[in-house]
Amino acid sequence: MRCNLQQIRYAHVTKLGNQAKGLLFRQLFHDASYTYTYFLGCAKTRKAVVIDPVLEMVDRDIKFIEEMNLKLVYGLNTHVHADHVTGTGKLKQRIPGFQSVLSKASGGKADMLIEDGEVIQFGEQSIHCSATPGHTNGCMTYILPDHSMAFTGDALLIRACGRTDFQQGNAGQLYDSVYKRIFSLPDHYFLYPGHDYMGFSVTTVAEEKVLNPRLTLSRDEFINFMKELNLKYPKLIDIAVPTNLKCGEISKEALQGSAELLSKK
Repeated sequence: MRCNLQQIRYAHVTKLGNQAKGLLFRQLFHDASYTYTYFLGCAKTRKAVVIDPVLEMVDRDIKFIEEMNLKLVYGLNTHVHADHVTGTGKLKQRIPGFQSVLSKASGGKADMLIEDGEVIQFGEQSIHCSATPGHTNGCMTYILPDHSMAFTGDALLIRACGRTDFQQGNAGQLYDSVYKRIFSLPDHYFLYPGHDYMGFSVTTVAEEKVLNPRLTLSRDEFINFMKELNLKYPKLIDIAVPTNLKCGEISKEALQGSAELLSKK
């Protein structure tokens, strides 16, 4: 089965039209954790949001928003990360009025705890929040219907998906989330992942439906496949998870917290 090339060509045209629709978009990368950070800005009001900032890259991110004359208002985490510390805590210290955003289902701390179906407004632009649990119980996919874009975090990666063996991971739930909430989007939608380990930066719904080797399995096959991955735990998990549950707060209290979640490794 092959991708619908007409849909992919249309998606390319849609992407080129984003700037004309008043959306400023940039994709940045953190080499050490293979994490993508995304900036979305309203061209008219200069209000902007950042998705999945990384602690070590906050200076880079602040330089970028200053160069682009943006007012950063929200920092959205797609979930409680296990492989890096979020930059939202440090950004709150550096930028007056900046607010962190996280799914309420994650059990973590943030200025705004969001639930499925909520809409986040920045200037004339909006982000629709779609719960996609399975990698963790608090995973959220952020969708921009006006621009045919979705930011999937670790729920769906390019030709892969997030692991399901810790942090309340559930392979069957992840499979259902992808099919009901991501693959149900129009085929031409661009999908931007939380990480990439193979040199890719973007994919589409049409591509992943037919080319993702994990998500083209049946549900039962997928569950069995995920059980047999036997991956090593992220090196920073014992620091990253409790810290990220506290909005990136690095303190004795933060590191001592979340024992219940860590016990489920």
